[in-house]
Amino acid sequence: MPHVPKVRLLLVPIRRSKLPSFRNPFASAVTQHFQARSICATARLSMPEQLYSKEVESETDPSVSKQYDHDTPKDQQWKELYEMIDGKKISILSTYRGGVGPVGRSMAVAKRAGPDILYLANKHSRKFSDLEKNKEVQITFQDNKTQDWISITGTATTTSNDDPRIKELYSPTISAWFGDLKDGVHDGTWKDPRMTLIEIQSKYIVYWKKETSALGFMKEVGVAALTGGVAQTGVQREFSEEDIKQERV
Repeated sequence: MPHVPKVRLLLVPIRRSKLPSFRNPFASAVTQHFQARSICATARLSMPEQLYSKEVESETDPSVSKQYDHDTPKDQQWKELYEMIDGKKISILSTYRGGVGPVGRSMAVAKRAGPDILYLANKHSRKFSDLEKNKEVQITFQDNKTQDWISITGTATTTSNDDPRIKELYSPTISAWFGDLKDGVHDGTWKDPRMTLIEIQSKYIVYWKKETSALGFMKEVGVAALTGGVAQTGVQREFSEEDIKQERV
């Protein structure tokens, strides 16, 4: 066989300063990718221990269980609920109508009495015929800005016009919803026999309160989407019938 001379290659390192200037158009995208990965690695969100499919239920499913607040003291939970109700005033009162189902209408809260809600209303409205057949109602509140919401399930009691609380809760602006029929009786004042009181005694309350800023909200949702975690932008709290009874005491 012919002799093949050995060839040695000398690799000389090139200084960075000698490299031609080159700007990678994808540099920012790559940087953002690694920044996102960094956020994911250091995010406080974490999934629970690995679950098998047969173990995923209401008690263990993180998308359900993670939302409920079991840490905040009950008195603080009540305080924040009352602040939310008092700050909104306008609610949706839903009654149940035979052959139809739930029927809701916007109602101004006349007064919050602890965990219970009072409304002034016209006894000729259809909600009273609904309540004659079914006393169960639902009250909901929602803040369009924060998406905070409240849902109250309760039992309605209606009174006649001689309830002294009607005079206490009445204000002249309420007459605009009744009108003066010019008969000396139906004048839209607190003496108007049409004006009655609906009192809702709560038996179950659940509410959700946002606890992140706009930036925090985006981070929670973004990180959860990238990592497979569950975003937690607020807390959900609930009060049982027993909790409500104790609050009334």
